[in-house]
Amino acid sequence: MTQLASLSPAQLRAALAGPGLTLRTGRFATRLHTGIASVADSLHLLYADYPLLDDTAFADFHLQLTRPLTPRRWIKPQVTLLYDGRSLFRPLPLDQAFPMFEWGLNWCISSRANRYLIVHAAVVEKNGRAAILPAPPGSGKSTLCAALVGRGGWRLLSDELTLLRLDDGMLVPLPRPISLKNGSIDVIRAYVPDATLSRPVTDTTKGTVAHMKAPRASVARAADTALPGWVVFPRYEAGAPLTAQPQARADTFMELAANCFNYSLLAAEGFDALAAVVDAAPGWRLTYGVLDEALAFFDSLAGA
Repeated sequence: MTQLASLSPAQLRAALAGPGLTLRTGRFATRLHTGIASVADSLHLLYADYPLLDDTAFADFHLQLTRPLTPRRWIKPQVTLLYDGRSLFRPLPLDQAFPMFEWGLNWCISSRANRYLIVHAAVVEKNGRAAILPAPPGSGKSTLCAALVGRGGWRLLSDELTLLRLDDGMLVPLPRPISLKNGSIDVIRAYVPDATLSRPVTDTTKGTVAHMKAPRASVARAADTALPGWVVFPRYEAGAPLTAQPQARADTFMELAANCFNYSLLAAEGFDALAAVVDAAPGWRLTYGVLDEALAFFDSLAGA
């Protein structure tokens, strides 16, 4: 199958600005059209290993990033995201075009892919079992996820969206670039020196953001599901010693449910799927201040 890397930067820009192209990410195909050069360049940097589908292939999502045709475009250029030809989000500064694509694709999946139970959590796998990492913003979830896959030998299933298959409880990979914010950008740049990171974008609603390229091996195994192994609620505290405490199943269930996008929508199916995860995957509450110690804890779980 043709990969995005087969296109030169100039060819990619021309394809996106012309007929568009269809990109495969895990179980989803996205048709993207844009004439914004920074988006094409970021895709070439971060999505080089992803399959391209032909123009007749079915696409789950049709997205277009465009500059609004208003006088403002000459003073403070903006970008808007169209989903199936409709604008669902307010315009953002043009410099935020690629983050807007990433955020928009997250929205598409989290609001439309209801054949899965979708948890707002990172998920990584080693030795066939996966660790689910739900956590609020600022907890160090994405930093820990980037360290685990960039240096710890874990496979990236997703940085943001854990997809649980309803019929058999397997976790479905969605490997895409890892979103890093503010201080975590420099932390990962130093901790994973061979990582490929996008140019930081400042002054977003999330602060300064950059994206780390998903490991090639994780992208290549996007069809390989994993068993839930553990649910770990991480929290970073500068200088704190590592503490890891088992969590009661009832508490794990309630916190997971609170982090689901479509738990209520799926009703009994959602309850049964989540209960099966909690039965199979012990819950842990992890506080860490040093990434090496956190990685050692995860390896102890996996028996590595």
